[in-house]
Amino acid sequence: MAIASAKSGPERQCAEHGHEHQNAHKTESARELQRGCEHERDREHRPEAPAAKPRKKLAGSVVTLAHGSGGKAMRDLIDDVFVGAFDNDLLAPLDDQARMPLDTLTAAGDRLALTTDSFVVDPITFPGGDIGKLAVCGTVNDLAMGGARPLWLTCAVIIEEGLAIETLRTIAASMAEAAREAGVAIVTGDTKVVHKGACDKLFVNTAGVGVIARERTLGADRARPGDVVLVNGRLGDHGAAILNARGDMALSTPIESDCAPLNGLVEALLAAAPGTRFLRDATRGGLATVLNEIATASGVGIEIEEAATPIAEEVKGFCEILGLDPLYLANEGKLVAIVPAGEAEAALGAMRAHPLGRDAARIGEVREAPRGRVVMQMLFGGRRIVDMLVGEQLPRIC
Repeated sequence: MAIASAKSGPERQCAEHGHEHQNAHKTESARELQRGCEHERDREHRPEAPAAKPRKKLAGSVVTLAHGSGGKAMRDLIDDVFVGAFDNDLLAPLDDQARMPLDTLTAAGDRLALTTDSFVVDPITFPGGDIGKLAVCGTVNDLAMGGARPLWLTCAVIIEEGLAIETLRTIAASMAEAAREAGVAIVTGDTKVVHKGACDKLFVNTAGVGVIARERTLGADRARPGDVVLVNGRLGDHGAAILNARGDMALSTPIESDCAPLNGLVEALLAAAPGTRFLRDATRGGLATVLNEIATASGVGIEIEEAATPIAEEVKGFCEILGLDPLYLANEGKLVAIVPAGEAEAALGAMRAHPLGRDAARIGEVREAPRGRVVMQMLFGGRRIVDMLVGEQLPRIC
């Protein structure tokens, strides 16, 4: 009796019910009640799920060859540095591939956009960003320039033995922050460690997947005479920032990279100017190279105005000292847009309303001739041919 009185409420109910029917066949309702009692008892005595264990930080302070061996040290590095920063449902299984739902793609468009890029910038950190932010923004922007909505990225790293783990954590966190800003997820990756001297600190490769809406068709061959050339802000900041960060010059006014994900700006631009012909981020080779590619692909001439082309005074001075041309300097947060004249004002208004397009400007027009040529109207009169970049103005800029 003492044992019976000590039973829990559900257990007592079960015992009493069984006593009432000990000499009779159990009905279906009795069996249901018995199963309910057992379920309640199990639920009451079920242990709570253990809390998720916090990720342990690596014991060492630098990356060693063991961190690329495929064993426990490598798993600890991936878990601490990369999974800890990028954590999302598609990455969580940590399989050799990420599996993405097709309905996410088909609901947003009818074409898949795929791009890949490698980043070897020197130095790996610089004013306005680092190699991690650069990798995410560069890949997102490559997708966005085709009119795609970026969705998923990969991240593969080649690490030099001896790199500080804290540096790697900082760069991974920077990638995660840039991905959040762009609205994308880093869903799979790869890690390699090489002997000291076999690479310079850290190289990053990223691939990106996006989807293009059915109504969007952009291309370098679509420019037509009368179209307008737009940019979303000051040119050359990234190239000047990288060169200055190398320590060759000591500017009193530091120049920051313009590194930024442009997919939000592109969406605003295309909504305001759906007839946009072409978009391109002016990375290596700068504005001049992009315009030459358009002129050649479309068989048109392009004329721009020096007075209308936005370049910071610090960048102009920097280029004058070093004998560089800012039209060829790399950008990592600037795009060139070719839009029909009738949509130019709407496009400019949309860009200027966006934080990454406040200094957007109309810098020129597409002409019938000279075909395949880019010409600049100079500030003090006269015209100059703006040729395709020959050689490498600045190595390892991205």
